[in-house]
Amino acid sequence: MRNFTTTLHKKKPWAKALLSIGGGASNSSAFAAIAANPSLRATFIASTINVARNYGFDGLDLDWEFPATQQDMSNLATLFAEWRTAVNKESVTSSRPRRPRLLLSAAVYFASNFFLSSTPRAFPAESINKNLDFVNVMCYDYHGSWDTSATGAHALLYDRTSNISTSYGVGSWISAGVGPRKVVMGLPLYGRTWQLKDPAVHGIGAPAVGVGPGAGGVLTFREIVDFNGRNKATTVYDADTISTYSFAGNAWIGYDGVWSVRGKVQYAKARGLASIAWNS
Repeated sequence: MRNFTTTLHKKKPWAKALLSIGGGASNSSAFAAIAANPSLRATFIASTINVARNYGFDGLDLDWEFPATQQDMSNLATLFAEWRTAVNKESVTSSRPRRPRLLLSAAVYFASNFFLSSTPRAFPAESINKNLDFVNVMCYDYHGSWDTSATGAHALLYDRTSNISTSYGVGSWISAGVGPRKVVMGLPLYGRTWQLKDPAVHGIGAPAVGVGPGAGGVLTFREIVDFNGRNKATTVYDADTISTYSFAGNAWIGYDGVWSVRGKVQYAKARGLASIAWNS
């Protein structure tokens, strides 16, 4: 990790490195236990700061997927507040000359609230806006292998038929009180695939009978480019949803291509967002 941060710090202009803790395969219950207990919160906070400084990181990111109850969300708000107090104090008292404060961020659900869940809950937007430098909003995985009945644009910007879209999700964060300049819009560097029921019917929402190529119906962007080239796939940019898909035979892939990325970047600029982030 020290080699990683040192390499980034040699870049001109200076590039910053954040250590992300958690992820999709991490133990959500462990995070819940930490956030609920004052002693465990203090231990976690001190440990993360120590690791960040030892390896030269410029900040810390929490990727808790996901708080399961509103009480978890309340505890998360407390964790963020105590974390911010601790990094503020550490930057002032740890050494001379004063070191820049460690940045704090979090990876979060595409919307500020889990409106699709049987357990409705909302992220602590006030605490996030006050204590974090930014949030990485997961604007992808709207559709996938859990629904093989129809193709889906898994990271579409607009959806006229539902609120499952990036525009709705980003808007919900801003409406909840998180400033646009603290919102980073996540984009996927991978696609999700389906097997078409009828190769002649191949639009978004076309009938499907299962996942297509790739492990679990997922292809990296490089694999998509290779697949499209090998199979002479037809590539379609859908201007209504701001998404891209390709098809060849009965294989269908939904992903972000050049034009859909451009559309999303334009949207991010128009909304005054902090940035975009790639997720692989």
